[in-house]
Amino acid sequence: MTMKIYEGLDRIPKGRASDHITPGCIVLEGGAWRGLYTQGALDALMEADLNFQTVIGVSAGAMSGFSYVSGQIGRSARINLHYRHDPEYCGLGAMIHEHGITGFSHCFTTLSEEEPLDEKAFNNPDRRFVVTATDLETGRNVFFEHGKTSDIMKAIQASATVPYVSEPVVIDGRKYLDGGVACKIPVDWALDQGYEKIVVLKTRDRSYRKPVKKPAQIIRTEYHNYPEFMRDLLEEAPAYNLLLDRIEHLEQQGRLFIMAPVKPVEISRFEGDMNKLGDLYWQGYNETKKIIPSLKEYLRK
Repeated sequence: MTMKIYEGLDRIPKGRASDHITPGCIVLEGGAWRGLYTQGALDALMEADLNFQTVIGVSAGAMSGFSYVSGQIGRSARINLHYRHDPEYCGLGAMIHEHGITGFSHCFTTLSEEEPLDEKAFNNPDRRFVVTATDLETGRNVFFEHGKTSDIMKAIQASATVPYVSEPVVIDGRKYLDGGVACKIPVDWALDQGYEKIVVLKTRDRSYRKPVKKPAQIIRTEYHNYPEFMRDLLEEAPAYNLLLDRIEHLEQQGRLFIMAPVKPVEISRFEGDMNKLGDLYWQGYNETKKIIPSLKEYLRK
């Protein structure tokens, strides 16, 4: 059976970001396959010579962020739009061999042979790359910084490992899952680090608020042995909505700049329609192109 790929794959831009480093921090929200929006936006930023000094990513934001740090335009999108239906990357093969919905080892080894990571650029000490994961015992975000943590790729895996359908990732003896469980947009980290210029790249439109529903029984069934992590899941919607309100307030105060989809992103968590995913990439790319002037104005202030 032929694997489904995005028909417009050859139109995805290629190239290298410049060596120019843009002062400030960009915060990348997760969102599973909504990350194609992020990847389009980051490619447009690189083409506009906006290569932020510091990148902090959550879940799919972490997966997208490391190709941005390595300055490889189109790399993340080409992997996802080519290999979305590779069962070893996303599907039954990953579940069998890696005990989770995503085959991270396959992605970081086999697929990276097809799209090699520029390790020299990725290891540039003048840039910071941070990912977050949620500690199952404490229910808190843990921040893993490239060059300081023992294994940044393992940290990316932890950040993007989906609860319920994946085993926790163990780093230095502790268990972790999706960084978005504790906090979907770690803007407070950027503020605490003292960055004067902060960009928040969202994967939901500005009007989106997460519906508050009766918690699913699976939360208590799966994570009753981890009460703090379980509480994060039970309180996820109201906590996220309060965070979105706060981020908008910070933007009104001039403390940060929000990049977000203009129109609602209507794809499923495990979207397999390659045209929808390709369209989402171009939505992120084209919408970002349009706001580059206002973003540069914010950065100059």
